[in-house]
Amino acid sequence: MDTHTFIAAAPASLRAESSGLSPAEFHDRYCEYAGPIKLSEWTPIGQHGPGGRYTATLEIADHLRTVVTSGNPVATLTSALYDEGYPVEILAFHQRRTENGFATFVQCEFNGRRGWGAALAEDGAESAIRAMIAGINHLGSRF
Repeated sequence: MDTHTFIAAAPASLRAESSGLSPAEFHDRYCEYAGPIKLSEWTPIGQHGPGGRYTATLEIADHLRTVVTSGNPVATLTSALYDEGYPVEILAFHQRRTENGFATFVQCEFNGRRGWGAALAEDGAESAIRAMIAGINHLGSRF
């Protein structure tokens, strides 16, 4: 992955917030997936892209939950997290196609704390889910 191209795809507010970070520091801060929520499996069902269906298996606080999304994976994950007691709000969503895949940047809020998550994947829906999980886990010290 060309990290500079990935960072250049970020929204202006995130580029400003991260302007003093090296590409490695940007990755560690915004793309790290370690935390209380993990994506164990992501499986397309039928067609890829808009209107596609996916099965996601999430590990949330040490138990597995499988969700099926058709259409909007962000809404599906947000709903699943609410059901598990994690009232996360999505404040900003930014996604761009790059030569390396879909770059997605999501600003989340949980318990009054805000943070960005970022991800790159070949599939836009998977990129969105991974960015959300990175953002939520960035706030995870308060879970």
